[in-house]
Amino acid sequence: MASPGRKLAAGKETLHKSNSDPVRRIHRQYAKNRGGGGTPVSRCFLNLDGYSYVIVASPPEKKKDSAEESSAPPPPSSKNGQLSKQGSLTILRRSSSRTLSGRGPRNSSQSDVDAADAVDLLQDALPAVDTPESCEKAALRLRALLRHLQEGEVAVGVLQKNLQYAADVLDSIYVEENKRHVGDEEDELSEVEPDAVPQEVREWLASTFTRQLNTSRRKTDEKPRFRSVANAIRAGIFVERIYRRLSSATFLQLPPEVTRILKSVDEWNFDVWRLQEASANTPLRCLAYELLNRYGLLHKFKMPPATLETFLTQVENGYCKYKNPYHNNVHAADVLQTMHYMLSQTGLMNWLNDVEILATLVAALIHDFEHTGTTNNFHVMSGSETAILYNDRAVLENHHICAAFRLLRAEEHNVLVNLSREEYREFRSLVIEMVLATDMSSHFQQIKAMKAMLALQDTSLDKSKALSLVLHCCDISHPSKNWVLHERWTTQLLEEFFRQGDKERELGLPYSPLCDRNNTLVAESQIGFIDFIVDPSLGVCGDLLDKVAALSVPPSTPTIAEEPHNEPGGPIKRPVRPGGVVGVEVRRPWQDCLAANKARWKERAMKDAEIRAEMALRNEKVNGESGEGEGEGDSPEDTIEEEEGEGAKGEASNEENGE
Repeated sequence: MASPGRKLAAGKETLHKSNSDPVRRIHRQYAKNRGGGGTPVSRCFLNLDGYSYVIVASPPEKKKDSAEESSAPPPPSSKNGQLSKQGSLTILRRSSSRTLSGRGPRNSSQSDVDAADAVDLLQDALPAVDTPESCEKAALRLRALLRHLQEGEVAVGVLQKNLQYAADVLDSIYVEENKRHVGDEEDELSEVEPDAVPQEVREWLASTFTRQLNTSRRKTDEKPRFRSVANAIRAGIFVERIYRRLSSATFLQLPPEVTRILKSVDEWNFDVWRLQEASANTPLRCLAYELLNRYGLLHKFKMPPATLETFLTQVENGYCKYKNPYHNNVHAADVLQTMHYMLSQTGLMNWLNDVEILATLVAALIHDFEHTGTTNNFHVMSGSETAILYNDRAVLENHHICAAFRLLRAEEHNVLVNLSREEYREFRSLVIEMVLATDMSSHFQQIKAMKAMLALQDTSLDKSKALSLVLHCCDISHPSKNWVLHERWTTQLLEEFFRQGDKERELGLPYSPLCDRNNTLVAESQIGFIDFIVDPSLGVCGDLLDKVAALSVPPSTPTIAEEPHNEPGGPIKRPVRPGGVVGVEVRRPWQDCLAANKARWKERAMKDAEIRAEMALRNEKVNGESGEGEGEGDSPEDTIEEEEGEGAKGEASNEENGE
């Protein structure tokens, strides 16, 4: 007995008029006339020169019995009461396929019926679900399924395949609609009560972390997809590489103190400042080599040792080019180490192949290469050459990428010389997308898009979007480190802001938020930064890492809940979730640090407010007296800075004693 699938396949026949003309196709379909006579009808579909033709041919009608002849009127094709010996032939010309896609006018539902009849449900070559053509194909296939279900001619496998394709198309449309609405919706700052943060802090958050111009980002033609990895084998190799010593290298000899400090590189609160001092201000070069060696990328991609050394040296020199207090080689090393923590301690590396791991580390390495120490908005407002070159869009981020790849083009710096063409294209595409995502003005769009992606009941994730979010979180993660590290980073960042404010004053430009040395609320700005930027971002990043960890669990993983173990930063296996899926939750060491740092800033904000109130009363008293000269000493800002400095020293001392 023939299966329904074979029955469906036999019901359609495709004829090619000429092998050299694939555009002209005739689809011939035979169907039973549902009229009382049961006369067979032959229907052909012809696509020719942009038009679709429907040819319906009916054979001569059979002779009816006397009763029917007496009661039925003569058919249109009869002459003088006699039946025609010839059948009828009807030719209908339709417009191009745009009418079927919903973009053109639709005069009747007959075109839908005809198009549904022409669909081959067994066709395997279908457009990607994220392309415009997929919507048309999915709609036509659903109509065709409905027609064939009414006739009972659809096999289960054909039904499942076509419904799955339609579901994938709808999921893709949902994700794209969420992304499209992100740019149209107001960001989270619009929901903040006016008294929640000072106006200066609100302006800084709005100007830094929201887009000032509506820009459309190019959609990649093909999304990287998940590739299964032998997790156990990779983990074993990684453990072996962990204990390799840099002293075994033939070209890079590190001081014993540097080697000792790098042993703690797997910790969340790794002190990169100590590494800077021990390495004679070359922390990025030492750390980058250590990590590339640990992940086995030096051997995998056959990087020439001398070329790697010169490349890392040039990258470090590029970070020191403008002598920035914050965006320098130490910051790059800090972001690179934080990215290493995310890769190695959360299971993220088990989700990636070697090229993706290399791209992730290099993106963190060069994400602020040759940073000028000023913001994108400063470049735009001052009309710098860099802003003109990149049309005021992601000015610095575009420069970081361009300068880094220009460096890699030189033969003496090309550590990627042994990558294949396909590997290099994958590497370059991922690095570009990750570094562009560090543009702070795209922050809220990025967070909302990832929330929408995580909300889908699907096991797939866009790797490039996921890794971009992780790098962005690493870039802004210093408030989530312990207080000693965070306070030092805050001091360095504010000094860089103040230097930009000095340049703005010289150029006659208005001060950017937090760039005025004399009117900046330090504590309040950090509280707002933690509340509205860092804490929500790391929360979404943690949810993303949880999902990645669940995807990376081998199929043989037992479904029995296990007790949490005490490995630093290791995953915790939670009880089985509904549906038999094992829940894996990564450790989040940043949560405690964020809470502790926020509490300290609140204490400092209260102290600063009291000092400002006292200074205001003192100034009023001085102005009310007749020239006694009182109050002509330190300014309110000087007094606040002096007391803040003493308080910071005491807090830092307490932190060190506590550790």
